[in-house]
Amino acid sequence: MGLPTLEFSDSFLDSPDFRERLKCHEIELERTNKFIKDLIKDGNMLITALKNLSAAVQKFSQSLQEFQFECIGDAETDDEVNIAQSFKEFSQLLTTVEEERRRLIQNADDVLITPLERFRKEQIGAAKEGKKKFDKETEKYYCTLERHLSLSSKKKEAYLQEADTQIDKERQLFYDASLEYVFKIQEVQEKKKFEFVEPLLAFLQGLFTFYHEGYELAHEFEPYKQQLQFNLQNTRNNFMSTKQEVEKLMKRIRSADQDYKPPGQWTMEGFLYVQEKRESFVAGLPASQNGLVVNQPEMFKLKSCIRRKTDSIDKRFCFDIEVMERHGVMTLQALSESNRRLWLEAMDGKEPVRNSACWSLKYSFWAGLTTMGLYRIGGVNSKVQKLMTTVFFYEPLDHFISFCLFSESDDQNYRVCAVHALVHKLPERNKEMLELLIKHLVTVSTQSQSNLMTVSNLGVIFGPTLMRSQEETVAAMMNIKFQNIVMEILIENFNKVSHCLALNVQYAFPIPCPFNAYFKGILLQNPPKHCIYTSCIVFPRIYAMYSCEAEHSHELSFPQGAHFSNVYPSVEPGWLQATYEGKKGLIPENYVVFL
Repeated sequence: MGLPTLEFSDSFLDSPDFRERLKCHEIELERTNKFIKDLIKDGNMLITALKNLSAAVQKFSQSLQEFQFECIGDAETDDEVNIAQSFKEFSQLLTTVEEERRRLIQNADDVLITPLERFRKEQIGAAKEGKKKFDKETEKYYCTLERHLSLSSKKKEAYLQEADTQIDKERQLFYDASLEYVFKIQEVQEKKKFEFVEPLLAFLQGLFTFYHEGYELAHEFEPYKQQLQFNLQNTRNNFMSTKQEVEKLMKRIRSADQDYKPPGQWTMEGFLYVQEKRESFVAGLPASQNGLVVNQPEMFKLKSCIRRKTDSIDKRFCFDIEVMERHGVMTLQALSESNRRLWLEAMDGKEPVRNSACWSLKYSFWAGLTTMGLYRIGGVNSKVQKLMTTVFFYEPLDHFISFCLFSESDDQNYRVCAVHALVHKLPERNKEMLELLIKHLVTVSTQSQSNLMTVSNLGVIFGPTLMRSQEETVAAMMNIKFQNIVMEILIENFNKVSHCLALNVQYAFPIPCPFNAYFKGILLQNPPKHCIYTSCIVFPRIYAMYSCEAEHSHELSFPQGAHFSNVYPSVEPGWLQATYEGKKGLIPENYVVFL
């Protein structure tokens, strides 16, 4: 039930019913005043909580921004680059959201707290002041009326008239106070409907704006999220295939002889103890803990190495060496007899035996192109062996595996050109076999709706099969992801790679040197003429026949006779990408000649 109506005419009667109705309004005003106080208190707590939340999110965003992914290997795939960049994208998204939240917090005090406090003080406070005045005038009037009614009728007429005038004056003041109080109560009750609700609506509007901004950011973030999910799935697939290979390698190493010689940078490395009257040292790597003496590495040029006879020394597994830097014979002790044999073989200049990489091709009947999971299901061993005896497989060339190096580039056109040039360096029979296989895989990929073998899935299967490293190490396993990318390039760009041969392309990209290739499990049999034996990447150099003035910011200005480095083809016909005086840009191809 609503509040009773207050009539101005009731102010003159001042009846008990009027007083009762007035009291109902006073109770309602007091309840509203208390509610506004609590609301202001809760609003301040909400604003403080939002500030704390914003500070925590900003700290979280800063942590994401500062973290840097480090991946195994010398280079990263596109998937790994996007995943490593994802934390910074997350940080940027959170920062943008927090900027909108900060605006909400800054406006919250102006649109919510201040208006409510002003309504409570100015409106409800004014009504309370009106009540005080009304109560004061009421007491004064009724006291005066009581004295007036107590006057004796025997008083003089002039005195009585003066008393009547006084009571009329007090009555008028009482009526004025009563009317003003009733008017103020009515005013506050009416203003409460909008001045009390409007601040809350404004605050909610700011909150809705913040949420809408978050929705818009989420909508804009959706394409990146989908791409990132695709990158994560590719990385997970690569991990599963790599994990199986690494586990097999681990099991082989575990079951191998204790003196197994793992492939590495050095022909032989390990622990050797010098049989001299001084502290022992370790050859190969400086010792640092577990009782080993810390020494600086020493380099010696070997003159001779002779196995020490057992009856000539009290210690086992010893051999003598002579070096150019010292006089006399140095006696070294190996860890076992087999370990000593390995050291003797290494110091005699013999290379450790490396198992040649064995390539295999899985065969698929054309009638099975629509089979789900084609090439993911292993064949029966007896049938595979029978197939191997009836189908001729060419042994792969080592430099074919150097495709992996060019998959590390960020430029897709550069990748295709590099792979294209290497394909045409293959002997004819190897190139025919590769073309036959890739052509078949292109056909398989066109049936991906049925067999689920997309280009990416085929790359995961055939990348490690066709480009297996000579050395089965963890580092080589980490390069499987680049082998997958090479297979995707071969399948997606089959026509370009197999048919369009440009003679000048083979010198328009960097050629990896043998040292670089060695660490990736690659050794070029016939290095191109632009390859030098250093641990770097060599680009062909060119010479400017004419001077040129750049017309655009992405072009280079240069004088006649300028020398350029890091030259490779541009996606724009007739132009090359090059570096001149530390600046990269485009140069016209007909202005230069190769040195």
